[in-house]
Amino acid sequence: MVKRMQWLLETALLVAVSFPIALLPRNAAVKVGEVLGLLLFRLWGSRRAVAVDNILRAQQEGALDSGAQAGEVARQSFVNVGRSFAEVLQIYFGRGRAIVAGAELRGLEHYRKAQEKGRGVIVITGHYGNWELMALAFGVKTGKVSVVARRQNNPVLNALIERVRARYGNAVIYKQGALKQILGLLRKGGTVGILMDQAVLSDEGFVVPFLGRGAWTTRMPSLLARKTGAPVVPVFISRKGDGHVITIYPEIPLSTNERAEEALIEDTERFSAAIEAVIRRDPREWLWIHRRWKRTGSSAVQQSMAQP
Repeated sequence: MVKRMQWLLETALLVAVSFPIALLPRNAAVKVGEVLGLLLFRLWGSRRAVAVDNILRAQQEGALDSGAQAGEVARQSFVNVGRSFAEVLQIYFGRGRAIVAGAELRGLEHYRKAQEKGRGVIVITGHYGNWELMALAFGVKTGKVSVVARRQNNPVLNALIERVRARYGNAVIYKQGALKQILGLLRKGGTVGILMDQAVLSDEGFVVPFLGRGAWTTRMPSLLARKTGAPVVPVFISRKGDGHVITIYPEIPLSTNERAEEALIEDTERFSAAIEAVIRRDPREWLWIHRRWKRTGSSAVQQSMAQP
């Protein structure tokens, strides 16, 4: 009972703080979001340091243009988070139909071609642009999408988020025990979206190159594609003026390596490279505050990277 009261109070506080932003005209809300992003950049020193270090390391490894100042890229990344937060608030409070409808969709023919195979579709993406908006807009414009996500610690807030996603035709698959549900959806021709640019545990993936360094990366898309025959299609959202562009890229072919483990690694490298390519084009829109390269200093990691 006490715990539930805590969850209710946390949710009520979040709603009370967020609601005024949601009520603003869209451009004003986005401006407030920018200010919030700048405040986070100034005040959240630990995450600012992580972001700047990640960017510098990527530049040192030659994975990013060294001409851009790491601090400025990090600042713009925080600003993007703030803008996206304001837009998502408007959507969650029922004032974001225009934001969703206004997102331009490019490359739909690649998605339809993948659907025609009748094996379902695996959409891979990353924490780039306003990824929450992308999931909602993609579902509205193409049909229902089931997104693999982590359950919120606050179940009251989690239920609220679920309802909003369902309102736009999407569903959530929670990571724990997700495999059976995902396989069932793909076999029925459904679409499953996976964010694959976060570090995973060693039993969940492989260390593959990412922006110049080895990073633990989920093997789930490759496993699913090989088990079901579902094509893997990269989809990303980026800002264009006051709006957004969602770009669907062609299907990524799977490795033809006859050694099962090596084929999974090669697939994962290809999928990860698709995310890396988008980040290189405009690194300001990626979530640099994540500790993407954690747990990669052990001998086990070196052995993983050395596999043929």
